[in-house]
Amino acid sequence: MAVLASARRTMEFDLASEPVTPYESPSPRDRPIAAGLAITDLVIDPVARRPAAAAAVQMPSSDVLTLAPEPAAAAQCTPWRKIFAAYQTPTLPRSILELALSAGPLAALWGLAWTASAFGLWWLALLLSVPAAGFLVRLFMVQHDCGHHAFFKHAATNNAVGRLIGVLTLTPYGCWRKSHAIHHATTGDLDRRSLGAIVTVTVDEYRAMGFWTRLGYRLYRHPLVLFGLGPAYVYLVQQRVPQGFMRDGWRPWADVMGANAATGLLLTVIAWLAGWQGIVLVLLPTVLLAASAGVWLFYVQHQFDGAYWRRHSHWDFTDAAMHGSSYYDLPRVLSWVSANIGVHHVHHASTKVPFYRLPAVMTDHPELKSLGRLSLRQSLSCVGLCLWDEGAQRLISFREFARSPALA
Repeated sequence: MAVLASARRTMEFDLASEPVTPYESPSPRDRPIAAGLAITDLVIDPVARRPAAAAAVQMPSSDVLTLAPEPAAAAQCTPWRKIFAAYQTPTLPRSILELALSAGPLAALWGLAWTASAFGLWWLALLLSVPAAGFLVRLFMVQHDCGHHAFFKHAATNNAVGRLIGVLTLTPYGCWRKSHAIHHATTGDLDRRSLGAIVTVTVDEYRAMGFWTRLGYRLYRHPLVLFGLGPAYVYLVQQRVPQGFMRDGWRPWADVMGANAATGLLLTVIAWLAGWQGIVLVLLPTVLLAASAGVWLFYVQHQFDGAYWRRHSHWDFTDAAMHGSSYYDLPRVLSWVSANIGVHHVHHASTKVPFYRLPAVMTDHPELKSLGRLSLRQSLSCVGLCLWDEGAQRLISFREFARSPALA
């Protein structure tokens, strides 16, 4: 039976290669069954009784990294990608405005919170961290678009802004960008579950687990872990090292250690200006709230009733994008704060569309609004969806698994 354990990734990047159709499917014995985004670096291999080594992944040069390499067949036969291409060009004034609308209020709220803490109004400082977390999420979405080279026309500008924002979001830009690329290139593929995704196992894999393995997976999937302890661990601990890229030479280490040094300098300045209260009462609550909100958004974008999972031989990039990513139809204020990331099916199909142009796509093509739609209320029911039933082609809960004689 499988052993659920921490396992060092052996994801390999050929940074000198040209863009290629992604990833040769490994043999069943070497195939990674699941790998954690985030909370723990978990790999499950029900075949080999050992930690699975992830399949080698080839990526193009880091200067021209295509963050969602797609099969040529999908590019030739899918009209949606051609339609979305018309929305891919960013405009400099609008990008600068969106950056200012994200960073400016965050700085103002932090300034007010630090002032409140200096006067002993700790409760007000904590209260102000709630809206500040919203603007930090929005600023992370700017970093996210920079990672896709969608926010500015020039790659160098995207990378420079993305790295600077990464200091505030505690997210080393280079390593995050690579792991996010893998997520885009493998989402919905049962045979290539890898970096940058929530661990999801099939009913058959769960049935084959022993007691302790099941317990580990159930604990991992508990909401308090997935949306509470997990995000805190990821952003405060895990991202302080190049998780998944530790054996990929000096560049990932330079990226992460450089980001750590910049964050350390920022903390020193905050402590000098606002004292320890500026960190404990303002910065830390803001980061923790934003991290939990970000993981929640990521979760409901791919873990919902109607999600798409296929074995690699039947997997298609565009189908996975359009049917394996939800349309999270949030109230207008929350859509603005989350930078329209709820229009996730369009984003996965065409990563070069800046977030501020996604509403125009939905307005011009209203038929997309019914595809994978989730309301805020409906999204709450997604929390219990933990297992993929390959027979029924849908996600089910632990309770549904236990109550079904055919499954259990």
